[in-house]
Amino acid sequence: MNLTVNEIFYSLQGEGGRTGQASIFIRLAKCNLACSYCDTDFERGVKMTLEDIHDEIEEYGCRWIIWTGGEPTLQLTDAVVSFFREKGYLQAIETNGTRSVPAGIDYITCSPKQHFEKVRELIPEVDELRFPIQKGDPLPDISILPKTERYLLSPIFDDSTIIQENVDYCISLIKKNPLWALSLQTHKLIGIR
Repeated sequence: MNLTVNEIFYSLQGEGGRTGQASIFIRLAKCNLACSYCDTDFERGVKMTLEDIHDEIEEYGCRWIIWTGGEPTLQLTDAVVSFFREKGYLQAIETNGTRSVPAGIDYITCSPKQHFEKVRELIPEVDELRFPIQKGDPLPDISILPKTERYLLSPIFDDSTIIQENVDYCISLIKKNPLWALSLQTHKLIGIR
């Protein structure tokens, strides 16, 4: 079994409900969307066996994997998740919500970009919903989204530069709609991957 991997790195989760926790990021190649603000080169990748991936991440001593992309559900399967679970790893996924999530994932971050009304059919419940927001974007309608306890707005940055008007806009939305919370990309603010 092979996966096309864009990169593997060890860092701290920089945003969302697990901010600050040590995690092994496995960025899988390929995406089924083309978002204008995407800061990730997910087109390139190297084919790796599951054993090769395990050999590379074993050195870190961390037990949390974050499957990210691109869109990891294009490659991630129940069998892949099961393989790493048997090796003792907890697994999170960062998905755009356009496809179902494999069984056995421990933490689901869903960041829908389009067709919000279809996401709940594919993924009925998630650990957090995280929306990239720029000034003027409407607040998503939570009545059609997957169930969660964490509704997060993430102001769109320009690489590692804060776009203050986006931050201010998110703060304004949250003050008017206190079910939502702010999720800053702290990894960019403190200069880590």
